Amino acid sequence: MTVPQQSPSSADTLGPARELDAVVVGAGFAGMYMLHRLRALGLSVTVLEAGDGVGGTWYWNRYPGARCDSESYYYSYSFSDELQQEWEWTERYPGQPEIMRYLNHVADRFDLRRDIRFGRRVTEAAFREETGRWELRTDDGDRYSATFFITAVGCLSAANIPQIAGLDTFGGEWYHTGRWPHEGVDLTGKRVGVVGTGSTGIQAIPVIAEQADHLTVFQRTPNYSIPARNGPMEREFQRDVKANYDAIRRQQRASTNGHPFEISDTPALSVPDEERRAVYEAAWERGGLRFRAAFADLLVDKEANDTASEFIRGKIRDIVLDPETAEKLLPRDHPFATKRPPIDTQYFETYNRDNVTLVDVRQSPIEEVTSTGLRTSSAEYELDVIVFATGFDALTGPLLNIDIRGVGGTALREKWSEGPRTYLGLHAAGFPNMFTITGPGSPSVLTNMPTSIEQHVDWIADCIEYLGSHGFDRIEATVEAEDAWVEHVNEAADRTLLPLAGSSWYLGANVPGKPRVFMPYAGGFATYARRCDEVAGNGYEGFVLTM
Repeated sequence: MTVPQQSPSSADTLGPARELDAVVVGAGFAGMYMLHRLRALGLSVTVLEAGDGVGGTWYWNRYPGARCDSESYYYSYSFSDELQQEWEWTERYPGQPEIMRYLNHVADRFDLRRDIRFGRRVTEAAFREETGRWELRTDDGDRYSATFFITAVGCLSAANIPQIAGLDTFGGEWYHTGRWPHEGVDLTGKRVGVVGTGSTGIQAIPVIAEQADHLTVFQRTPNYSIPARNGPMEREFQRDVKANYDAIRRQQRASTNGHPFEISDTPALSVPDEERRAVYEAAWERGGLRFRAAFADLLVDKEANDTASEFIRGKIRDIVLDPETAEKLLPRDHPFATKRPPIDTQYFETYNRDNVTLVDVRQSPIEEVTSTGLRTSSAEYELDVIVFATGFDALTGPLLNIDIRGVGGTALREKWSEGPRTYLGLHAAGFPNMFTITGPGSPSVLTNMPTSIEQHVDWIADCIEYLGSHGFDRIEATVEAEDAWVEHVNEAADRTLLPLAGSSWYLGANVPGKPRVFMPYAGGFATYARRCDEVAGNGYEGFVLTM
């Protein structure tokens, strides 16, 4: 995205910048908690949020079927026991409306809105060496000056709208799932095409199929998916959770991925075939992300992973009645869970409906949007509505949509032209006093996000408190520390099967022209958090602190 530039003369007419200790960009899970922590330090803080309400990704993602794939009781804040005890979840996997109710409750309970400016999209952020402060500008011309600039823009917030010829000629309506109209869309009686079968498409397709007169799914890459087995939150279970929250949160923080369940220590090939299949059957019936934890080595041993992959392919064959359609739905180009592993409600069953057609666009690529629908290399499909479930420009996109400039006017986009470079996923060398919550190079999207968010926010708040109490006003990572961390991130990924998914958005492969670099840290949440603690405990090793 090209960010409009203001000339110096026009900036002079906008009036003085508002002076603050910190500016936070984004009012989702991360920005809200960051505001809460910085307030407790006595700092003056403003949160700038492009939307008209809190919620971050959940504010924008209102598509049919939008739901979290972490279980509700731990997809939540842990910083306040009172909050944990008073909130009542209604479902095992919370839908978008329930998550929004929760986040609005948090905003009200902690009086956060008074320091959030809604409808403010940050377009520019520049470090001024003469003052040692960050200056930010929003799309309506507001200006802010702050010692600390903290991005809480989310990992999955920059919608990836495919550049398909003829889209501007389409006579119907088209939508991206990540920018769904807040008033909703009535698909009753419509001929709908959904482009994309990642996590979002897998959630939306069954719901859209129930509404539409006919649904055509345009699939490039078949995906593994595990049934969610969603249902009401049982009162007895919720009481047990609340009584044991301390232990649950300790388990999350000690885990590989921020979830409160253990990964089996049994290798998949160490047990007889019948026993292994029984384990998979039990995990399939239970549903959800715990399927990945059935055996110890599913993400590090290809032969072990093959057993899980083939089990899921067998389930798809069992569920989908038409053998030709089932064959199209079988994922073969990547091992299970090397792309984000979706969970679903009646996804594969949807293809048994008479009003659903599956189109393999790897075999017959989409060539253009016409005035009446979509044309592939082999056929034309008449549509009233096109839904792009094509995901996001993940991890880097939300940051690079802001014109961020550090020391010497260096643009972050230029620094990351060959892939993101950070120290701990928290900071980029050459950008003093700028922190990135769950940035590239941190566990982020490989974990339960609230767990990673709280760890990052707490680390940043503690760092800022340390700087103030020791008389420092500037912190910047060294290039050497950043280089070493980037190398470590690559090594951690290479110890797993994750890089084998060549079409994964973990690698940026869903965005044309984006560098193919594995972006999140795959070494495990607990290992990562320990390293962050070591850095802080050693006087912020790898950073230069100045007065």
